[in-house]
Amino acid sequence: MTKIEAIIRPNKFEAVKVALIQLGVEGMTVSEVRGHGRQKGHTEVFRGREYDVDLLPKVKLELVLKDEAVEPAIGAILDAAFTGKIGDGKIFLYKLDNAIRIRSKERGEAAI
Repeated sequence: MTKIEAIIRPNKFEAVKVALIQLGVEGMTVSEVRGHGRQKGHTEVFRGREYDVDLLPKVKLELVLKDEAVEPAIGAILDAAFTGKIGDGKIFLYKLDNAIRIRSKERGEAAI
């Protein structure tokens, strides 16, 4: 099993979600987060005053998948989230030893 953690632009979330659902991904956890990478934010003007926005809004998706479903899911995220500009996001992969479904106490791949 592998955990996929993807940080993407908020305006790309719907496209990514639809692409993953079309692949048969049944569960995901979604969080609204803030952060920055190389772009280090930007400057905005509000009511005539200039200020720095150094933490930009992003969406974090977390998925736990069987190993054979990981590469198709990564491809779907890459295709749906891509703009070619700084700030498109990142995908992180983590190997999981186990998962447990609390309701039924199932373990391993049966729990996902």
